[in-house]
Amino acid sequence: MAKTGDRARTAAAPALAALDFALDRSTPVPLYHQLAQQLEAAIEHGVLAPGDLLGNEVDLSVRLGLSRPTVRQAIQSLVDKGLLVRRRGVGTQVVHSQVKRPLELSSLYDDLEAAGQGPTTQVVRHEAVPASCEVAAALGVPEGSEVTALERLRRTHGRPVALLCNYLPPTLLDLDDARLESTGLYRMMRSAGITLHSARQTIGARAATAQEAARLDEEEGAALLTMRRTAYDDTGRAVEYGTHIYRASRYTFDFQLLVRA
Repeated sequence: MAKTGDRARTAAAPALAALDFALDRSTPVPLYHQLAQQLEAAIEHGVLAPGDLLGNEVDLSVRLGLSRPTVRQAIQSLVDKGLLVRRRGVGTQVVHSQVKRPLELSSLYDDLEAAGQGPTTQVVRHEAVPASCEVAAALGVPEGSEVTALERLRRTHGRPVALLCNYLPPTLLDLDDARLESTGLYRMMRSAGITLHSARQTIGARAATAQEAARLDEEEGAALLTMRRTAYDDTGRAVEYGTHIYRASRYTFDFQLLVRA
């Protein structure tokens, strides 16, 4: 009978075989950092999928011609980021890929697709509703007037990453669930001749409610990133108000900070 470690090494082989590591020993960049970067890139682009096994540190060090402490340090850096987990008797396993998104006016769907994250969408709600005070103020319409409400669950590699709630002026564009599930909202706007120009956005954090946790495959009270955004077209018209929540364990925003002279 095969031992647990033997089964782990066998399961790890297909995942590792797809990786071509390029480690440059002539640069000042530490080898553990080079290895960690390449493993992280493979996870982000789906080459290593959730559940894939990398085997244990001894196997990796032998295969790559690296010392065991070097491999251990590379793996630990990705364990600390929540991308890998160590399992006794099994080895190192991919947990999930974390979405890193630039802070700019772009569609989550487009960003995920460009990053090779394989986004899918489930329309949870699509209906006409009276505009609340908050929504009316954001869209510049009378309170109680009709707006279109969309709620969509976005997944990458089959796992939930975000719950998106958007409100649009009712006559902005034709929407149907099939298109909403096959592409991004901003892409649909561009196809309809709407030119997005700017947005006001607020980012925050809070704990997940029981309902949100169930939809996002998290524990109740888990940390969520929140985002509120009002987007405007090139005429200054508000075309969308969004209130989105993201799994903090799988999602980050990237900022570029400049020194003001």
